[in-house]
Amino acid sequence: MSSRQSQETHDKLPIRMLHDRVLVRTDIPEGERRSTGGILIPATAAVGKRLAWAEVVAVGQNVRTVEPGDRVLFDPEDRAEVEVRGVDYVLMRERDLHAVAAGRLEDAEGTTGLYL
Repeated sequence: MSSRQSQETHDKLPIRMLHDRVLVRTDIPEGERRSTGGILIPATAAVGKRLAWAEVVAVGQNVRTVEPGDRVLFDPEDRAEVEVRGVDYVLMRERDLHAVAAGRLEDAEGTTGLYL
């Protein structure tokens, strides 16, 4: 089997997250962006510490508070990036998440009453 055939075989294998790991797809735009007032902010501009939102793609069997499809808030400086089938993701532990946004939380008690 050639190395190319071997790589294609590995690319088709199913992936299961382990333990308390969460795999997310980030919403962080690359390059320049616009403020809510319409001001263009160049990619080289220094930005203070800012948390980012991402969509949960997969979770390990010990994850209790998030499900695939939820949006989560995390610190982009504390992340491990991985490429799976040509798409970039961020891998983190459940304890590294700061907040969860999901429709299923509307009926849960103890919510803050904040809406996104």
